[in-house]
Amino acid sequence: MTPQRPQGADAFPNERAAPGGGARPVESSGTRKSAEPAPLYAALDLGTNSCRMLIARPRAGQFHVVDSFSKTVQLGIGLESSGRLSRASMGRTVQALRICQKKLETHGVNRMRLVATEACRRASNSRDFMRAIRRETGLTLEIIPPEEEARLAVVSCAPLVQPRTEQLLVVDIGGGSTELVWLDLTAVPADDRPMALMRFHAGFKTHGDGPQARVVDWISVPLGVATLREQFGDVESDSARFALMSWYFEEQLSSFSPYNSDNPREGFQIIGTSGTITTVAASFLGLRRYDRTKVDGLTMTSGQIDTVIQDYLSLGPEGRRTDPRIGRDRHALIMSGAAILQALMRCWPTDRLSVADRGLREGLLYAQMNADGVLGDGPYK
Repeated sequence: MTPQRPQGADAFPNERAAPGGGARPVESSGTRKSAEPAPLYAALDLGTNSCRMLIARPRAGQFHVVDSFSKTVQLGIGLESSGRLSRASMGRTVQALRICQKKLETHGVNRMRLVATEACRRASNSRDFMRAIRRETGLTLEIIPPEEEARLAVVSCAPLVQPRTEQLLVVDIGGGSTELVWLDLTAVPADDRPMALMRFHAGFKTHGDGPQARVVDWISVPLGVATLREQFGDVESDSARFALMSWYFEEQLSSFSPYNSDNPREGFQIIGTSGTITTVAASFLGLRRYDRTKVDGLTMTSGQIDTVIQDYLSLGPEGRRTDPRIGRDRHALIMSGAAILQALMRCWPTDRLSVADRGLREGLLYAQMNADGVLGDGPYK
């Protein structure tokens, strides 16, 4: 498998429906004072492992969640060996999408963007599957390219960039792929750095006048928590499997230009977004029940991350399965995700990671709302 990379000056298209981003808002029980409520928007993310959707209403420059859905569908199971989506995984996914369709119909949502990512990009029968989804559920899903996922990771994590950050690495560990974007912020005034990243909702090209954030390099590695685990599923030893997965993932970064450069530790920040990273953070905090307000924005050191990972290894597969900090939907994939995370922390000159609980759905919502001009003058426009 070859990591996907941009080609030439037009590698980052300026799509009107490109994702925006911002901090993930929380559900609100408040009521609008105006006679007519703002319209509802939806964003659906069909990944290699999960199907997730948010329905939200714009308000005060952000949005408030009206309804949500999340289901583990394991769409990509068996994809590594067959190159195709299996009948069983497609059946599970269609059942989940029927629930999403009912929610969209119940809420009367007309503005929506429904996307699929790595598993559907790679599967030889994905086009047939898209047609089956449309026939069975009435929903039209769009398979988005890796660069759109990479841009989304940057935009959605923008509020977490620190004023002193001059070099930024944003990492999004998915089920089937991992996106990395390296940015140079030295030309941007410290107070404007989060907004400079937000401007990438229209593409990775430079937009507007004045100091701009610069994309040094980006890469989409076709290995995520599900695909990496499947590749090393025949290794019996838990610790050996973990070491091999981490080593193999690091090998895939050899063409990523910042990997081969000598970057100073001062002014460097890594922001990571994924279920793996938020689970590691929750385990570090000892949370038996996940609390986003405690996890999002948390900073962890390499030592703290390694301590959690070593704890996972000492638990073994059965211990991880019953550990409430990990959860039933995450235990089978946590070690492949941890292997990716450990490799990343080993490669670059920092001993700290900023944890982001935000991602594709939030970015898709902001993109639609930005395009319709319904966000007003809020902080994430």
